[in-house]
Order: sequence, then C-alpha cells, then structure tokens
Amino acid sequence: MLNFNTPIMDTKEFSEIKISEIEPILKINLRGKNRDFVTKIGKELSIITPVDPNTSSSNEKLNLLWLSPDEWLIYSNEKIDLNGANFLEDKLYNEISKVNLGSITNVTDHWIMINLSGTKIFELLSADCPFNFNSFKNSKGAVVQTLVNHIDVVIHNKNINNVNLFVRRSFTNHLWSWLNDGASRL
Repeated sequence: MLNFNTPIMDTKEFSEIKISEIEPILKINLRGKNRDFVTKIGKELSIITPVDPNTSSSNEKLNLLWLSPDEWLIYSNEKIDLNGANFLEDKLYNEISKVNLGSITNVTDHWIMINLSGTKIFELLSADCPFNFNSFKNSKGAVVQTLVNHIDVVIHNKNINNVNLFVRRSFTNHLWSWLNDGASRL
C-alpha cells in the first residue's frame, strides 16, 4: 500500500449538509463467479454476501457492496491499521486467489471515500446525476454506480440521510469542489 497522501482531508458544514473526506480505510475489490467463491467470502468475512443487485451487507467492522454479478467491494468502518489490513488481504488472497476461486485486489489507494450527511444530500446529488434517488434514499444499504458531475462514483446509502460516496483519487478535488459549491447554494 502507498503512503496515503489525502487530496482533501477536510470537513465542510452547510446549513443542511455535512461533507467530509474519511481518513484512509481499507478497500478491497473481489471478483468471482461461482457459488464456492460467494460462500467463501461470506465465511471469511462473517458477512452474508449480497447477491441481489445494488445491495450491501455489513457487520461492526466491514461493509460488503454488490457492484456486479461477479464483483464486490469491501470497505472497513475504521481507519486503516496496516497490520489488520494486511492480515485480511492476505487471508482473502490465500483462501480465494491462491486456489483460483476469484481475485482479490487492494484498492485502498484507488478510491477516496467522502461521507455526505444531512437532509439535502439527495437534492445535491440529483443536481447533476442521471440516477433517480426516489426509492434509493429510503433504502438503507442500497448501492449504486452512477455519474455525478460526469464523474464515475459508487454511492452506498449507509443510513437515512447518510451516504458514503467513493470516487477515484484523480477526480477527488474536482468532485469535492463541485459538492461544496452545490451545497453552498442549497
């Protein structure tokens, strides 16, 4: 893993929205197709692997997001402990990749997580996003891959009026500026 240099490391509060970059958390991409893969993931993480589109499951330490029929994203609820992160990645690698059940890729340095909370987050996101958030905003655990201001993002609805938005590191500053500008006008 690279030495983490955050592009933002800031929190902005507006009247009805709070936007903050979350410090480095573990993010692992999982890819696999067969039932043994799905079963092994659930067993190793102590989480029921979501198999329905745009859903997630979690426990007190980890979240597992469905991204496609053969792809999931794991992210932690806590800051990275390098020993713990390496242990989980090595454990998954040994149980999945080494036995050719699927692939494990550490994407911690690839994705930046921005947390949005408040009553107007969906109004903000809807300003320049083709996705219709009407049912999404009331579905705890829902996941969507979409565009916000022409930038690919993954959005996880953690709870009512609280979402985690994942954006590629190279687009973080641009999206951060857009989010803050839009939030200041609501």
